[in-house]
Amino acid sequence: MANHKSAIKRHRQSLKRRDANRSAKAEVRTALKKASAVSASGKKDEALKATRQAESLMSKASKKGLFHKKTLARKVSRLAKQANKAAK
Repeated sequence: MANHKSAIKRHRQSLKRRDANRSAKAEVRTALKKASAVSASGKKDEALKATRQAESLMSKASKKGLFHKKTLARKVSRLAKQANKAAK
């Protein structure tokens, strides 16, 4: 455990940030799974809406640095491809 006052504070901050980051990452993963499931079911309007929401969450996570930029770009691309396939 940290002994200096500043190190104790930094540890507290890191724990808070870890909780926030884990929550945000889980939210993104849940949105991805939901959008993917809706696209697979073939419901056009719901698939587009879920995809849009997932893309929004992913871009916010990318800005915060929670995931690598290109990782989320790849996931957005795959999700859009799947949603377009469901829309046809």
